[in-house]
Amino acid sequence: MSFLWLTILSALRILRRNPLRAGLTMLGIIIGIGAVVAMVSLGQGATASVQAEIASLGTNVMIIVPGATTVGGVRGGLGSISTLTVDDAEDIEKKVASVTTVMYATRSVLQVIRENKNWSTIVLGTTPVFPDIRSWPIAQGNFFTQSDMDSAAKVVVLGKTAAQNLFEPGEEVVGSELRIRNVPLRVIGVLTSKGQSITGQDQDDFVVLPFSTAERKVQGTKFLGTVGIILVATQTRYEIPAVVADIKELLRARHHLTASEEDDFTIRTMEDIAKTIAGTSRTMMLMLMGIASISLIVGGIGIMNILLVSVTERTREIGLRMAVGAKRAHILLQFLIEAIIMTAIGGALGVGAGIGIARLLTTMIGWPTIISPEAVVIAFLFSLIVGLFFGLYPANKASKMNPIEALHYE
Repeated sequence: MSFLWLTILSALRILRRNPLRAGLTMLGIIIGIGAVVAMVSLGQGATASVQAEIASLGTNVMIIVPGATTVGGVRGGLGSISTLTVDDAEDIEKKVASVTTVMYATRSVLQVIRENKNWSTIVLGTTPVFPDIRSWPIAQGNFFTQSDMDSAAKVVVLGKTAAQNLFEPGEEVVGSELRIRNVPLRVIGVLTSKGQSITGQDQDDFVVLPFSTAERKVQGTKFLGTVGIILVATQTRYEIPAVVADIKELLRARHHLTASEEDDFTIRTMEDIAKTIAGTSRTMMLMLMGIASISLIVGGIGIMNILLVSVTERTREIGLRMAVGAKRAHILLQFLIEAIIMTAIGGALGVGAGIGIARLLTTMIGWPTIISPEAVVIAFLFSLIVGLFFGLYPANKASKMNPIEALHYE
């Protein structure tokens, strides 16, 4: 057998002498590596969810919302006063080049009643292009048409969650009637499910009405034609900067804003939102990984301490090995291998624990996680580096012992 293999076998026998001490020594490494793998999995899962959510809305879509306003010297926050109108949206569609689709909407949280059931949900009054600009297909029935919009038809389309809470399984949804603020509405369709957003909000918990129906018959408004949000789609994402500039110029002119006045609207692109959310997720992940790294350092210090104790306990053994011809490199290698084996076992157990925690979070809480093979390999290799680094001092101390003094050690 080669010297290296014999050294590995010897190290394993020594660790087996006191399995409890070895296990407690590896605990810091297991916790640290497990936490790192779990955090990276959560971070990558969150990033993938953000990308999927943005992709579902489209990277060529921008959102316009009412901005901060000042009335009578009182400064209001974003959306405190609706400064956007249907005419604004229609002008954008007509006058801004490269714009393909414009959707506007108004939003309220209201009680929806069907027979003996009721459900408080978001009521969205919008336009017939909603399924196209939001990439949201219909699962049952149909979406309302421009004719429904023009006549303020009393029709409604349900999100999946709203439908599940208002109807029993197997019950016919399309064609049924429900009421919002005592206004009878006929259900003409049910949207497909999109599940939770990255912020944990149920995207399917809403109902959709024609904007005219919502404004005139259901939600009500102080000023007809005001909207809470405008979505604008361009042909490609590369045209967005130019379109944003054109929309700003058009809206400032329509709202009669002087050069010294700030915009009373805010334009957000999907890429900006994606970068903000991804940046927040990355920062949180790095913070949590930093905390997890402390466990690795503590684990490494624990390994160094145990090896120092082991060097003291095996002083006579070290002296005997040197007396029969063992070189300094052999003693150094012996203790380094012991440290690396402990961290390798701890790293493998930590990787398993991290994968298990990630799967558990997905199953129990629904948090998206993605197990990255690269992260697993890097975490495991890092555990070996920790063992090598913290094992170097005890190994060096053992290899520098004087054989005669070691043999006489009591």
